[in-house]
Amino acid sequence: MKYNRSSSFVVTVQGTSVFQFVLVVMLLLLLIFSVSGLITSLKPEYQIKSSSINSATGHLTGEVLYRLLGTENHAFGQVLPKDESTPSLTSLVFKVSTNVSLDDPRSLLGRELPGFSIFDGELVIAGEGINYTHLPIESPPPPEALQKENEAAIKDIEELDDLDNGDEEAPPPAQTTGDRKMVYLYFTHTRESFLPHLEGVTDPNRAHHSKINVTRIGDHLQKQLERYGIGTVVDKTDIMTNLSEKGLSYGRSYDESRKVVEAAVTSNRDLTYLIDIHRDSQRKDKTTIEINGKSYAQLMFVLGAENPNYEKNLRLAEELHKKLNKKYPGISKGVSKKQGAGTNGKFNQDLSENAMLVEFGGVDNTFEELNRSADAFAAAFSEVFWQAESVNFPVDEPANEQ
Repeated sequence: MKYNRSSSFVVTVQGTSVFQFVLVVMLLLLLIFSVSGLITSLKPEYQIKSSSINSATGHLTGEVLYRLLGTENHAFGQVLPKDESTPSLTSLVFKVSTNVSLDDPRSLLGRELPGFSIFDGELVIAGEGINYTHLPIESPPPPEALQKENEAAIKDIEELDDLDNGDEEAPPPAQTTGDRKMVYLYFTHTRESFLPHLEGVTDPNRAHHSKINVTRIGDHLQKQLERYGIGTVVDKTDIMTNLSEKGLSYGRSYDESRKVVEAAVTSNRDLTYLIDIHRDSQRKDKTTIEINGKSYAQLMFVLGAENPNYEKNLRLAEELHKKLNKKYPGISKGVSKKQGAGTNGKFNQDLSENAMLVEFGGVDNTFEELNRSADAFAAAFSEVFWQAESVNFPVDEPANEQ
């Protein structure tokens, strides 16, 4: 008789191993729930969102991004200059993690110097020979400079009158917006003025006046834009008076002008281009250029990076910058952006995809120089305007006179 022996396996499990496994799983779950709860309980400004990721990658240049993509797809690397070396990974990680650039001392010193952020900005597009020393300076005036009883007498009144009456009759425009008012000109810092037209005033911080100020640029620019058939509105609401009546500080200027702009856009849906006209506090050597023997006040576009329309506003400013410098080399200093603590970060530019802040010259420029620059701006703007708008609405063409 034969006996079949069945083989069997005996598995022994130590209780301590099971306990350790369960403990690790529980700790892992606890960690996941704790981190998730911490992230969701953060204040909105500290939460990780697409905008924060976009801001972090914004510190990387296009070249770096191309090189990173080129590590996986070599076709991207073909467009880069072969004689340039790949950026150091150490310096790249350091810059992204600390937001400090070794090539730009402002990124380190600016955090330690009180009030530095008010004068800080970033050159997104720079004209030829333009650097960070040409960035616009916003210098709040002393309270007494905004009081009408302390205003200086006006200089060269006859010259100003001649400028107002010197416009020649222009032929009817080839195309027009008809009754539609498409451009809205306004002035957040309404009383920003110019030293050459203020008797006895030499301090740039006191270059403010209730009558002779940036609103005159708006008047001239309106005439020029309408010569190109572009319906334009000039809003001269005195923001400084509104602030004074409400007991608000100069730093609340954009909050107050926002109400004015919102009311205008609500009452007229045709308003598409919102242009806030300012003047720089930089001195003449940083705000003036000679072109074909004539002196022009230089322009600078300023954008607030903390609004959803930033990219579209940037494209518009870049196009205007290029057209201006093509016709009048050097008249546009470029495009700068502001964001973060110590600045508005929006400048009402979230109200339109075609909004901008334009610095016309500086405290030392004359209205003769400013008007020339307004003429140049109108010419460049009209090209951009009609190129963009002709496909969006029918154009009214004036009838030919026999």
